[in-house]
Amino acid sequence: MRAARASDAADVARVQVASWRSAYADVVPQDVLAELTNAEAEARWRDRWHEAITKPPTSRHRVLVAVEESAPESADERTVAGFAAAGPATDKDRWPATDAELYELRVPPEMTGHGHGSRLLNAVADTLADDGFVTLSTWVLEDDGALQRSLEDVGWAADGARRELDMGVPGTGGPVPLIRLHTTISQ
Repeated sequence: MRAARASDAADVARVQVASWRSAYADVVPQDVLAELTNAEAEARWRDRWHEAITKPPTSRHRVLVAVEESAPESADERTVAGFAAAGPATDKDRWPATDAELYELRVPPEMTGHGHGSRLLNAVADTLADDGFVTLSTWVLEDDGALQRSLEDVGWAADGARRELDMGVPGTGGPVPLIRLHTTISQ
């Protein structure tokens, strides 16, 4: 686990796209998902992640990566096995001085179940607690049961806040509902 480097931006974008394709295949309309995860979109995500890593909005914005050796014979080569982005809370009912937000937590499908997500969550909580935050929240798609269960299993709980993600595509069944989960990271 380490802070992301500028050279990780392409891998972070790759992990994001692969994770979204897998996790949201049955939740987000296919044409919207294809638009968010095609090669052109991945290049845009790479540029955005490069910016987030090299020029974060504040000193309390973080991008962390989990790394795994690519092959036993090449210990110098490591693969980004997941990432997390977090920082001050953005919701109007949260105070960004003490409330943090997990903006994104992604592990590619082929590396799910290897503990990378748990290690990233722990690293994010430790880093944000060191930055003076007390609580941590995140928004998850209501239909993303796997992520919800993973977070609830380690002490997160829904706080009753809800909102909808407008996919902007008529005839797709409407907005996608989100729920907010939270946890305490410092006492």
